[in-house]
Amino acid sequence: QVQLVESGGGLVQAGGSLRLSCAASGRTVSTYSIGWFRQVPGKEREFVAVLRWSGGSTLYADSVKGRFTISRGNAKNTVYLQMNNLKPEDTAVYYCAADRVYYGTGASEYDFWGQGTQVTVSS
Repeated sequence: QVQLVESGGGLVQAGGSLRLSCAASGRTVSTYSIGWFRQVPGKEREFVAVLRWSGGSTLYADSVKGRFTISRGNAKNTVYLQMNNLKPEDTAVYYCAADRVYYGTGASEYDFWGQGTQVTVSS
């Protein structure tokens, strides 16, 4: 089992920045993919970015390319999502997810999920 805890959400004005953290425990995630997803009420969970811990490969949703960066932290088992030039449409609950095998954009493929952290971007 892998436990995931997100932090770093909050309220920010459009154009501002936030850094989300995803701390994993229970098992080492050195062979896992760690992804970020977001969800607003009434909509499906949306892929944001994913990192394959081994090798460092990354994928991004088109809507966040050039603004968001996913990275491994120096602290063991921590993944960050640096969000710059935030827009009101980035407002959502952000979740991190982990899977030992899958590396991709499909939310249903990930086995482990955190509880989420709220990001609100005001115009």
